[in-house]
Amino acid sequence: MGRPQRRIAAKQSRLREADEIRLLDEWIDAGKPLPGTMPPLPSKSAGPRPVPLPAGEHPAYGACTLFDELPLSQKTKDGLRKAGYKEMSDIQRAAIPHALCGRDVLGAAKTGSGKTLAFVIPVLEKLYRERWGPEDGVGGIILSPTTDLAGQIFEVFRNVGKAHTFSAGAIVGKRKGIEEEKTRMNYLNIIVCTPGRLVQHFNETPNFDCSNLQILVLDEADQILDHGFRSQVDAILSQIPKARQTLLFSATQTKSVKDLSRVSLKDPQYISVHEEARTATPDTLEQYAMIVPLEQKLNMLWSFIKRHLNSKTIVFLSSVKQVKFVFEVFKKLRPGIPLKCMHGRMHHHVQQAIVADFNGSTSVLFSTDISSRGLDIKNVDWVVQVDCPESIETYIHRVGRTARYNKKGKALIFLCPEEERMLEKLNATESKIPIHIRKKKLKINVHRPVGTRVKYDDEGNIIPPLASVAEEVALEAVVDKDKVSQRYAELYKEMQKHDKEDKLEHKKSLREKKLQKKLKLKRKRQEEAEAGSEEDSGSESDRGYNATKKAKKYFDSDDEGEVDVKDGDVLAQQEELALKLLSKMHS
Repeated sequence: MGRPQRRIAAKQSRLREADEIRLLDEWIDAGKPLPGTMPPLPSKSAGPRPVPLPAGEHPAYGACTLFDELPLSQKTKDGLRKAGYKEMSDIQRAAIPHALCGRDVLGAAKTGSGKTLAFVIPVLEKLYRERWGPEDGVGGIILSPTTDLAGQIFEVFRNVGKAHTFSAGAIVGKRKGIEEEKTRMNYLNIIVCTPGRLVQHFNETPNFDCSNLQILVLDEADQILDHGFRSQVDAILSQIPKARQTLLFSATQTKSVKDLSRVSLKDPQYISVHEEARTATPDTLEQYAMIVPLEQKLNMLWSFIKRHLNSKTIVFLSSVKQVKFVFEVFKKLRPGIPLKCMHGRMHHHVQQAIVADFNGSTSVLFSTDISSRGLDIKNVDWVVQVDCPESIETYIHRVGRTARYNKKGKALIFLCPEEERMLEKLNATESKIPIHIRKKKLKINVHRPVGTRVKYDDEGNIIPPLASVAEEVALEAVVDKDKVSQRYAELYKEMQKHDKEDKLEHKKSLREKKLQKKLKLKRKRQEEAEAGSEEDSGSESDRGYNATKKAKKYFDSDDEGEVDVKDGDVLAQQEELALKLLSKMHS
């Protein structure tokens, strides 16, 4: 095709896009849902079927069930179809129509319910209808609390938006790679990033400008608006225009008046499709609890893994040190199923490779809470929590790695006797969680020989499993006890060094939590005072928000009625247990 023909084809394509955008704008304006309304939940027995729509050129789309019934561009519909998306989930049916109208949205739904697509589609459509191009700069920013979740969101953008011509990038990681990013930041239309990395570019990238931003998305908004990201989020909000559309999504959504005012929301649509549900977790999730003394937790975990060798399992532990230790010990004991581990000190590309490998195999993944939010790990059978979570929200996000997209899953939590009050807190928000204590346990035998294959000598006598190894090293001992003792002493010295650092970090964390609790209590009292004054003024919309406000619960308090476990005592017991097991392995 010659140059004149290409010019003609490009002009015709632009005219078609202009006509499509004009029709979409008319359709969105004519059929938009009323503010504050939500579509009725479809009957599960009836299956997906189109909702009868009124006759007319631009039918209503607020209660449709299929993506093809929404006023979306053909490019987005093609991307959805190729990616295998056909029927909308509850949160998508409720949130996307309001977001397409340009309204601010606060979306709350259970984990695994399809929240990512509920904001990916509005971002693509917003920029498409504005005819956004590379010369227009940054039009959409999606903030994520973790690098893994940001990478996963970016993949959804790539799959669904592949027919569009927007430039997009995932800005994650630490300092490495930031210099290369600086040369491309001003040419990106869509940025998926963590708050800290975006602040780095605001401070260091020349001419980086977001003054034309059209839409801001906060995924896992409850965590991003929390104390840990406060300074970074405030820095970002000071650099972007207030005249924008804002979407907030999370499994446990915030309704704090001050948090919402910080992000400059305008008449937001609060959408909680599971607010009337019996539990905060999926109905397809089976939950169990076991009261296990601290010194027996590893034995019980070993027993569980040996009984579920054909299950894909995620095991949550509270610290990086615990994840490394349990992974190394169990790997040497060879339970009969592949083992993997993941924590926050790994490089991002290593974490991605582990998630991809875990998705494609039946194995056990030992992990910190880095895996508890946002990661779409497929077909997880069991979630096991060896350590008690810090809060109900953490528990919900952990068990949310299974029973996703209406599939079945199971969750098990080990609780020390002194942590039993956590079960009462869980039962206050969840259905009754049964307690299971198995009497028979598969004990860990650290001295057992590796392998069970029977060998015979030339005369037909059975050879002990380690005899053939001993013959290969002549008369020397298989294990040099002096070297083992020396290595153990080195490990013990190194662990003592790390122990001091961890205790200092733990004390710092406890101080921060105590300060955070005081600040939240102060904010709650201020909000209650503001709510009382607002109710007197007769503002109907504000009364609606305050009426649904619920007090958050925390489990690291020493107050009466809360969990009375001292974190430092539990940590010391865990470290003492780890040293004993390590000593047995090398004795």
